[in-house]
Amino acid sequence: MSNRIYNILFHTHTISGIFISLALYVIFFAGSFSFFRDEINSWERNEPLAQGWKMSDMDFDRVIDSLKTNDTLVNRDISFNQYYDEQRLSLSISPAKNLEEKGPKRRRRGTFMYLNTQDMKTYDYRSSYSLGEFLYRLHFFAQLNFYGRSGYLLAGIVAFFFLFAVITGVLVHWKKIISNFFMFRPKASIKNLWTDAHTALGILGLPYQFIFALTGVYLIVGTTLMSPAFVKFLYEDNIEKAYDDFGFNPPSYALSGENLQSAFSINPFLKQTKEKWPDFDIRSAHIFNYGDQNMHVKFEGKSDFDRKFASSGSITYKVSTGEIVSEENPFKDVSYIDGSRAVLQRLHFGDFGGIAVKLIYFIMGIVTCFVIISGVMIWLVARDKKHVSPAKRKFNAWLVWFYLAGCLSMYPVTAFTFLMVKLGLQDPSADRVGFIFQTYFWSWLLLTLIFTFMRNNTLTNKYTLILGSVLGLLVPLANGMVTGNWLWVSWASGYSDIFLIDAFWLITSISALLIGLKIKTENQRPIIADRKVSA
Repeated sequence: MSNRIYNILFHTHTISGIFISLALYVIFFAGSFSFFRDEINSWERNEPLAQGWKMSDMDFDRVIDSLKTNDTLVNRDISFNQYYDEQRLSLSISPAKNLEEKGPKRRRRGTFMYLNTQDMKTYDYRSSYSLGEFLYRLHFFAQLNFYGRSGYLLAGIVAFFFLFAVITGVLVHWKKIISNFFMFRPKASIKNLWTDAHTALGILGLPYQFIFALTGVYLIVGTTLMSPAFVKFLYEDNIEKAYDDFGFNPPSYALSGENLQSAFSINPFLKQTKEKWPDFDIRSAHIFNYGDQNMHVKFEGKSDFDRKFASSGSITYKVSTGEIVSEENPFKDVSYIDGSRAVLQRLHFGDFGGIAVKLIYFIMGIVTCFVIISGVMIWLVARDKKHVSPAKRKFNAWLVWFYLAGCLSMYPVTAFTFLMVKLGLQDPSADRVGFIFQTYFWSWLLLTLIFTFMRNNTLTNKYTLILGSVLGLLVPLANGMVTGNWLWVSWASGYSDIFLIDAFWLITSISALLIGLKIKTENQRPIIADRKVSA
């Protein structure tokens, strides 16, 4: 590689990394907690998964009978989706169909709710909103969707530049990638210290980072393609046609106009599916044209990951005859599109190896956060030279003060929000969305401003670790006081999801507290000449 190409790659790697650093840190920090989205929801709602049941064990006839008390279901489509491992599943009921309707018309609103599989209680989106959902959506900036899907677009841009930074970083370090991995000079200059840490941890987490850069681009691009602007431009605002082309729309069955003459039940079709595929994990159930002579029932899902890593299957029955009208065996070879989609999604969400994979993914996510911070510190130290004008050095210092304050404050802010959610959201009528938003974002802004104006990166690091650890130690204490599910109670009761969150905060807080207390704040070299602030 010539010096010219090397310099181009080096500078583009640096520029792309600096450009996305803060947003990328938020993505990985919030995304690391998102691996435990289901466990966080069970902990927050005090709804352990051990007390619920999966869709494969669901009594559909009982559920439908409970829905009939509120409204008629005749000539409607009913969809059940269990996207996550929790007691609640999503339920959608379409508007009543009309035989006179021809072709796609203006989309009418149906009914959407969440259904608790244990007590049959229903919730709308706001009353079912959770901290786990908030952190999951934060990692792709869904809260910034003021117009269309601007937050998704921002996350997609960041993911693309991150993929670019990973590739250029490998090319820059390729010749010394092995030797640099084993090089660590803690007693050398501060720049060498940050460089060695950045290189070693970057190489260690390279497969993880490449996977998430690639799968992040794929998932966000797929979401962005369904944005209103894209649909309006390429499909002349025909969203139905766009959904059909991309395979997002369920199949459509026309009404016959005649009611089913005999009594019918959904449970026998579920039983038949389970007998046909015993290891089939049903995640979705769709009932088309409920009560009509042309009524169909479709079950969708996948095989267990230990049987087949990438799978997708479905089976559809015609209720009036009981015959199978379509079938996609999840245990046979899947199509290239379905297989590649399943692989990318499983690699991104880490749902193929239980808690062990989630913990590994979380640790690697936090390591990536450190790689991001160390890259920014390399950038700062490299520009803290006497030949650089004082004005530029001061600007660079303020920029990193703000950057580190915003990044490192996420730890105590997240612990504080966990604590406040457990203590302040026990009222079922509370505004869950507003409470979580205000608690997280206002405390984040406050701590960011406080640590920015402290103008000391070492103190910011030390105090965020200590503050976050103290708040984190209170999380399992608050849960035990409010719900009675202390660590030992959750363990004895088999509530592994609730136990995991309490144990996670206990172990993480103790570890971070020990690290924070060992950070020394003396004899720090100033960044700019007129202020004694640490590098």
